[in-house]
This record gives sequence, structure tokens and C-alpha cells, in this order.
Amino acid sequence: MSRTVEDNPERNRYELHVDGELVGWSDYRPAGASVIVAHTEIDARREGEGLGSELVRGTLEHIRASGKTVLPMCPFTAAYIQRHPEWVELVDPGMRARFGSASPS
Repeated sequence: MSRTVEDNPERNRYELHVDGELVGWSDYRPAGASVIVAHTEIDARREGEGLGSELVRGTLEHIRASGKTVLPMCPFTAAYIQRHPEWVELVDPGMRARFGSASPS
């Protein structure tokens, strides 16, 4: 099964495709040195398959590769980071304390 997360800058979202089918996306907005992740959605027919977590992980990987930090305004994305502390360092320093780390690095 082929799964990819790709940036669709025309629509300001990262998209998750499974075997070529669009099954979910994370809407984002550029914000200077950060990227605001505003909303994450998975096709209702595909819920319960762990695709939301896969989409968020892929979104965070893209943001990390871009050299930016993340402002996780989407509750699902914020909860994912809370459950996976290895991503806290990617959170914008102004929000990092909400995730258990006040470290500015």
C-alpha cells in the first residue's frame, strides 16, 4: 500500500494519499518563521485506520525539512505533539511551554 504526504501549496495544505486516493489533509498558513497548522481532516470512510497520525507526522516532517517551526492550532495536531514529545522541539518557542518544554532551543 502506497502512502504519501505531499505539500499542495496552491491549496495551502498537506495531503495524504493512499494508493493515489486523497484521504486527508492538513490546512496550513505561513506565519513568518513558522507554519500554522489550522485544521486536519481525514475522509470519514477512512477514520480509525491511523491515517490522521500518519498525516500529522508527515506534515511535521515537511515543516521540519523547510527549516520552519510549527504553530499547532489544530487540536488533533496539538494532541499528536503532546503524545509524541520528540516533536516538541519543532513547536514555535513561544508555544513550546504548553507542551511541557520551555526550552527556547
